[in-house]
Amino acid sequence: MSAEFLNMRNFEFKPIGVIHTPFKEKSETPIQFSRSTALGEIEVFPEFEEGLTGIEELSHIILIYVFHEALNSNSLLVKPFLDEKKHGIFATRYYTRPNPIGFSVVKLIERNGTRLQVEWVDMLDGTPLLDIKPYVPEFDVHKVDKLGWYAARAHK
Repeated sequence: MSAEFLNMRNFEFKPIGVIHTPFKEKSETPIQFSRSTALGEIEVFPEFEEGLTGIEELSHIILIYVFHEALNSNSLLVKPFLDEKKHGIFATRYYTRPNPIGFSVVKLIERNGTRLQVEWVDMLDGTPLLDIKPYVPEFDVHKVDKLGWYAARAHK
């Protein structure tokens, strides 16, 4: 099915804030949030402060953001950091994607007004933040039977 057939629309997203991290260069960023102990700060724009109500009651949050410095690529095959073979982009978490959207689970340490202190950041400093969602283990943790290409790397 083509996009025309489905009558798809283009969507415009506007940042709700900025993610501040110690990582100034792509080469400095951890491969995944689960491999990071780095501290960062989420700056939520003042007009979205009310949306933070109650967030301090959470221990972990999901950040949805834009890979703002990812190069555009039409390639649907990529070589992920943890493998030597190419895989389909949708079978990886590679940052060069048809829509450069990323997500990370971070540990929420503290809220100070519109600023959130977090741990486990793995994105570049200045990353535009699109959304924040609560991390809820009952919804977000699942037993898996298959890990695809990553299965060979999982226990190394």
